[in-house]
Amino acid sequence: MPVIEVKNINKSFGTTQVLRDINFHVEPGDFFGLFGPNGAGKTTLLRVITGQLAPDSGEAVTLGVSHRDALAVKRMVGIVPEAETPPTFLTARETLELTCRIRKVEDLGKVDYWLDFFDISEKADVLCRDLSKGQRQKVMLAAAFIHEPDLLLVDEPFINLDPIYQRKVREYLMSLVAIGRTVFMCTHILEIAEKVCTRIAVINDGQIVSTGSLDELRVGDEDLEDIFLRVVEQAAAA
Repeated sequence: MPVIEVKNINKSFGTTQVLRDINFHVEPGDFFGLFGPNGAGKTTLLRVITGQLAPDSGEAVTLGVSHRDALAVKRMVGIVPEAETPPTFLTARETLELTCRIRKVEDLGKVDYWLDFFDISEKADVLCRDLSKGQRQKVMLAAAFIHEPDLLLVDEPFINLDPIYQRKVREYLMSLVAIGRTVFMCTHILEIAEKVCTRIAVINDGQIVSTGSLDELRVGDEDLEDIFLRVVEQAAAA
């Protein structure tokens, strides 16, 4: 059974249709990448899949649960949203401890593990509003990882991270896929995505215009950037 199954999803904001008849699926153990130009509908689609936004029509089923049961979906997955920050009035440690309580993680030792993993132990008791952008991103990632979900949905997970932690997060996500968990990722950093993604979908103007593995989509010796640009240009010209 697919981990994510998206069926005929449509979504408009006012008179602007953002998603158009979206259909695709993600299998267990996939490292699935969703790519598209700015404004193509990536974040809106991710919000539908995670139950944060209701579509106008169609259905998204995540781990066997419909988007209509948004709370159940949110309980089961780990989410790293785009350009959001942890609560400004909590410290890094308080944010992760609160996440453990919400996620019913009894082992609070995991808080120290993730603070150490991201090298922010010295900032553990600093209010999140006083952390740097990179440090806030690390807190958001730790909060998504701490309950060890079977499915992670991450939107621009590498943003504001230096190359050291881009690699560290990349290797952690790959280790999850290696043991059968699933990662669904939106990112513009195609050189990283090419190293990790087993399957991809390209969205343009609210429509999925291509899906498959890199080998299935590649023409000649194209890299992921070449594939992406070619597919988007062909879609725009159609």
